[in-house]
Amino acid sequence: MKKGFHMTGSFISPHGGYHNLLSCKKAQIVYDATVYFCGRFYLRPDQTIDRMVPAARSGKRNIIEGSQASGTSKETEIKLISVARASFEELLEDYRDFLRVRGLQEWPPGHPYTKRMRELNGQPGADYETFRKGIEHADPEISANVVVGLIKVTTFLLDRQLQQLEQDFPEKGGLRERMFDARLNARSKGKGAV
Repeated sequence: MKKGFHMTGSFISPHGGYHNLLSCKKAQIVYDATVYFCGRFYLRPDQTIDRMVPAARSGKRNIIEGSQASGTSKETEIKLISVARASFEELLEDYRDFLRVRGLQEWPPGHPYTKRMRELNGQPGADYETFRKGIEHADPEISANVVVGLIKVTTFLLDRQLQQLEQDFPEKGGLRERMFDARLNARSKGKGAV
C-alpha cells in the first residue's frame, strides 16, 4: 500500500506521507544543521552535543512516527507531534544559551538577516542547500541565528499542525468511531452482523 493511501471503504484513514509535510522537511534541515553546528562549534566531550543532536533527532522522528500512527490513532498522532514541538523548543533554548553565554545576539524580527531568512523559507522546495551559506558560516552568531530561524519556522508549522488536528478530530472522529461505522455499513449491506 502506498504511503498516505488507503483502500476505499477502509476504516483506517490515510496516513504516512510525512515526506510531504513541510514541518518534516524543515525538521530535516534543523537536524542536519544541528549535527553540523555541534561538530563545528563544540568540542567533545561537551555534553551539550549529547543534548542538542538528540533533541533535533527526536523532533524529526516524532513527526514521522506521528504521521505513521495517524491512520489508527489521532490521539497518538497529537501526542507525538506535541513531543516533536517540545523537542524543538528545548533545542531552541540550547541555541539561545549558546548565543547568550558568548555575548552574541539573537536577531530581532526586524533584522535584515531575519527578513532574508523569511524570504528563503518562503521558497518552494527550500532545503539544506538553500541555507548552507548561513548554517556553515564561520561566524557562530550567524550560524546559530540561521538555525534559530529554522527552528522557529518548524515550531510554527507544528503549532499549525496541532491546531488542524484539534479542529479535525470532532468532525472525523477516531478509529473506534470509524470501525463502528464500518461494521454498521457492512451490516446494512448484509455482509455481516454487529
